Amino acid sequence: MNIANPPKALIALVALICVTVLLITDSISSDAGFGLLGTIVGYAVGNGIAAKQGVDVQPIIGKPWTPESGDRRRQT
Repeated sequence: MNIANPPKALIALVALICVTVLLITDSISSDAGFGLLGTIVGYAVGNGIAAKQGVDVQPIIGKPWTPESGDRRRQT
């Protein structure tokens, strides 16, 4: 597995941690928390699936980089 877009991955990870902490401390209801968690995970997975289908997105997780593939930033 290769992290193709570290800023997106970091934002998703921080959001997951924050929502989990809010759920643990009962600051938000479980319905809202699980909805947010599902949205964050769905966004991350959806970007990867769209990239595999040829849609022009920068996925969070992409194919492993090789020197033959050229630019590290474009791995669709």
